[in-house]
Amino acid sequence: MAYSMLKTFLLSRTKFLFIFSLCVLSACSILPRDYVSHHVESNALIIDTQLGQISYTALKGDAIEVLYQSDKQQLPSFAKSENVQAISATITESASALTLINGSLRVVINKDDLTARYFRENTLLTTQTSFYDLPQKKGFSFALDNSEKLLGGGERILGMDRRGHRMPLYNKAHYGYTTESNQMNFGLPMVMSNKKYAVLFDNSASGFLDIGKTERNTLSFEAVGGRTSYIVFSGNTYPELINNYVDVTGKQPLPPRWALGNFASRFGYKSEQEVRNTVAKFEQEDMPLDALILDLYWFGPDIKGHMGTLDWDKKAFPTPIDMMADLNAKNVKTVLISEPFILNTSKRWNEAIQADVLAKNTEGQPYQYDFYFGTTGLIDIFNDKSKDWLWGIYKDLFNQGVSGTWGDLGEPEVHPDDMVHYVSDVEQFASGAELHNVYGHEWAKLVYNNQRELQPSSRPFLLMRSGFAGSQRYGMFPWTGDVSRSWGGLQPQVELSLQMGMMGLGYTHSDLGGFAGGETFDKEMYIRWLQYGVFQPIYRPHAQDNIAPEPVFHDTQTKDITREFIKLRYRMLPYVYTMAYQNATTGLPLMRPLFFDDESNSELFNEKNTYLWGDSFLVSPVTQANVTEQRVTLPKGVWFDFWNNKRYQGGAQVKVPVNLSTIPVLVRAGAFVPMVDEINNTLDYSSKQLTLHYYADDSVPASSGAMYEDDGATHGAIENKAYDLLNFSATNVASYLSVNFSREGSGYKNMPETRDVSLIIHNVTAAPKRIELDGVTVEPLAYSYNAETKQLNVSIQWGSRLANIKITK
Repeated sequence: MAYSMLKTFLLSRTKFLFIFSLCVLSACSILPRDYVSHHVESNALIIDTQLGQISYTALKGDAIEVLYQSDKQQLPSFAKSENVQAISATITESASALTLINGSLRVVINKDDLTARYFRENTLLTTQTSFYDLPQKKGFSFALDNSEKLLGGGERILGMDRRGHRMPLYNKAHYGYTTESNQMNFGLPMVMSNKKYAVLFDNSASGFLDIGKTERNTLSFEAVGGRTSYIVFSGNTYPELINNYVDVTGKQPLPPRWALGNFASRFGYKSEQEVRNTVAKFEQEDMPLDALILDLYWFGPDIKGHMGTLDWDKKAFPTPIDMMADLNAKNVKTVLISEPFILNTSKRWNEAIQADVLAKNTEGQPYQYDFYFGTTGLIDIFNDKSKDWLWGIYKDLFNQGVSGTWGDLGEPEVHPDDMVHYVSDVEQFASGAELHNVYGHEWAKLVYNNQRELQPSSRPFLLMRSGFAGSQRYGMFPWTGDVSRSWGGLQPQVELSLQMGMMGLGYTHSDLGGFAGGETFDKEMYIRWLQYGVFQPIYRPHAQDNIAPEPVFHDTQTKDITREFIKLRYRMLPYVYTMAYQNATTGLPLMRPLFFDDESNSELFNEKNTYLWGDSFLVSPVTQANVTEQRVTLPKGVWFDFWNNKRYQGGAQVKVPVNLSTIPVLVRAGAFVPMVDEINNTLDYSSKQLTLHYYADDSVPASSGAMYEDDGATHGAIENKAYDLLNFSATNVASYLSVNFSREGSGYKNMPETRDVSLIIHNVTAAPKRIELDGVTVEPLAYSYNAETKQLNVSIQWGSRLANIKITK
């Protein structure tokens, strides 16, 4: 039966290619411009044309989905979350047009030529000017304004404004990249405009995204097949636009707290003894550690020849279950690499053939081909039979004690266009070219959904370098690929994370220290990269092991500097975890562009070296050698140097002095920054002793902040209100400063009932006349003032739902 379906698929593709070639040769129109009729069906506006149907569907938030269908063989939407449904919308008709309104987003479709104009209220956002829907050629074009700036395309190194570029939409590793790349591991068929709309082309096929390269004022998308669909999103602000986007494509689940700690990782640990020695070295050097990642040597002694074995090499790892149990007792989690390739020299080759889990060639046989690691087949990740087989392997590993999954080479790294996959969800065959960009996405979906079923109370951790729009809903933590171990490799990392974060992938991060190459240890570059890492979503040094990626194996000065930064990361866990909560509830990325602070300032749109770390911090990594002073672009407002409290007036570029032990890190005036005492891993985490920094300034008369906390491990904490959300607000006027404390949520197991809070108020120019806690005067022993640092420290015990500190100036 399946082979009969495969033959039908191949014959249909040949037929359609023939029709398309005749159409091109005869210059016939491929635009279904002739309106015939329309009707409303299941909340969608359906337009019938002479060549097929067009549907316009309102989705949650200000979003409208468009689907063109000339033939019925359309692939499913991979971008939309599984639980997204059409919602009711207002639909009207005039003599010349049809209008659909969803919230503040409105589309007007002209009957004459079927162009579609998109408005937010009365402001024109963009116009879809043309489309084509043929089996091997699908695409759209949109009009752009002359001055419009656009993010887009996912992982690329082209500058923040991607206008003027034509980008391949084909996920492909760029080994050893530095300061320029137009094609990398994780492309996204999406743009986001400074007019605060976004267009997502919901098509997984190989193609191109052209943002005004071929024609300056035209955005175009084209693909060799796939789904002829796009979704337009709108928002009044960037955070609102992002929230509307993740309402449709899915929100990133809250990660386990240990995922925000320090990782030990290299290519790679070659034995169980090396693993145990490495963990012991972190303990000896007093460096916090939460996880260790095993690269491909866990299943074989050599780089080549063993991929696909996916079982322990017992010669090198004689007691892996005991090893993982011992590590877990120290709260060091084990993460294993896996790849989707099964080599014909691996121990599972015959099993894979017998189980019929490999993608096929056009003859219906397992597709075999050569690549760097050997002769291989590729697991058909779209086929339920293949999914079940692969999950059986993962399930055994999780039951042994594995805590997280590292999916590598998931573009896939080598993926023939004519490979044939079977998409079980729609009982349809599709080519490698049509499904290439969504392979890693479906792989993450397989692992995430099954691990959730196997371990319903836990939060999965998936480290992957390739996926698709919406992959965040499967808990994916993307990294930016095999970056050069050089200053050139460090320099584009902010741009990469910012672009991805704006499009839902808020945990995009780099191999700290760089991965590829490097003949000698560049101490300064390494330190600078690990300093930056404190302020990126995941802290994970990783590299080829000719130079140790772990800081514990370097000289004393390197260890001393990086130790302090890693410990700072752990002290900042309340702040970082709160950003994770914001991301899980609103889609806000952890790393945010400067234009978040001043959306009207078009110059900030191009800033790719400095960024906002959550609500309160501004970070400008040092990415060149021998820097003693760095020019930093500050958004408007007042900012304080995190290291020395120096006050800067924003709205300009400023010079910030640095040494090898510091990078420019500034805190917004009015910010609340919660921190905890020093810990060695997240097992020790507690906010019983809480330090709360408040950065006072006369320019900010009122401000607020929050701190989210739960048990750090249980899935569904947000949905079940099993958390403690601490809210802080300040009123700062001429005569007094008032700080209010409140709490929300139902709490969680082992939550501190009371907290010993040390409130540190920065930029206090004189000792207070009086301090009151809930109207009662605080004795001088409970507070202290340092005139030199201009800091006031007030100690209180907070257990009630509400509390107030009033400081009379």
